[in-house]
Amino acid sequence: MKRLVQGNEAVFAGAVKAGATYFAGYPISPSSEILLLAAQQAARSPDFHFLQAEDELAAINQVLGASLAGGKAFTATSGPGFTLMQEAIGWGHQAEVPCVVINVQRVGPGTGMPTMPAQGDILQSQYGSSGDYYPIVFYPNSVAECYRLTVAAFNAAEESLSPVVLLSDSFVGHLNETVDLEAMEVEVVARQRPPLGTGNRFFTGLVHDEEGRIRTADALFYQSWLGKVREKRDGVAARYPFYEHRERPGHDLIIAFGILSRVIAPLLDDFALFRPIRIFPPLVRELRSITQEYRRVIVLEANDGQYAQVVEGIVHRDVIRVSVVGGRFSAERVTTALKQALTSV
Repeated sequence: MKRLVQGNEAVFAGAVKAGATYFAGYPISPSSEILLLAAQQAARSPDFHFLQAEDELAAINQVLGASLAGGKAFTATSGPGFTLMQEAIGWGHQAEVPCVVINVQRVGPGTGMPTMPAQGDILQSQYGSSGDYYPIVFYPNSVAECYRLTVAAFNAAEESLSPVVLLSDSFVGHLNETVDLEAMEVEVVARQRPPLGTGNRFFTGLVHDEEGRIRTADALFYQSWLGKVREKRDGVAARYPFYEHRERPGHDLIIAFGILSRVIAPLLDDFALFRPIRIFPPLVRELRSITQEYRRVIVLEANDGQYAQVVEGIVHRDVIRVSVVGGRFSAERVTTALKQALTSV
């Protein structure tokens, strides 16, 4: 049945559909609706467990522990809380712990402007923790995608045995659209590893071989191990090559994602659009192929050019950067910023 659904509500519904059994989090706007829905779910379902932690550090470690104990676990936060979670997220990659981290972005730093949307955590979602690790990151732009991509995030976490990030923003999280979530067909991947106490599971976060022997001082083994981790991630990510491309031959190409890809809808008679949905690992083949078709490539984002850096490194050409920061990006403001950028090159 079709009904009015909020983006954050669709995210939670997707988590339940994916088989989530545990949520730990700390209230932070604009993601707090997800925490509230998790508390309500725990109150009516004995199979679902909920913890309001004392802070974001505790929340993410509770999520990792719940996953190790055999549950499908997740948390929801915004930029400042996401920052606090980074060390534990990195450990989750090292120890191969599947879970989902939802980041409903807002203007920062710190308390920032908590009611205003932003896209300032793009690079943090890829490089926020220490060492080499290889996250998978999705970013929806509609209520329906919030649902589908949450399920995809849980599936990718199980398949890659790693934390997966679902990015959102204040506008997408609070967007209301009429959808029929129950009618949407989605595939759900079952748990890929046994919980603690069963099977062969070693999880110190230190580099180790299959028998559990510590190999942290063996450089060649580390190199081989890291290569296998990346190869596994690449194999999983290849199953989720999500993007949108609206062709407009003879026009310039705008690259935009999240809510900004919706804001620019009035401009798409005059521009082509490439919307990456799988933000990381980047869609290298698609970006290189599609950008070749256009004379000028414009990266439009609600930060100071974070994804533009990624695109330039992939396509090996300069792009026009249009940064709309401060949370208020109406179609009029975006149009003005775009015109200014195009006349200055």
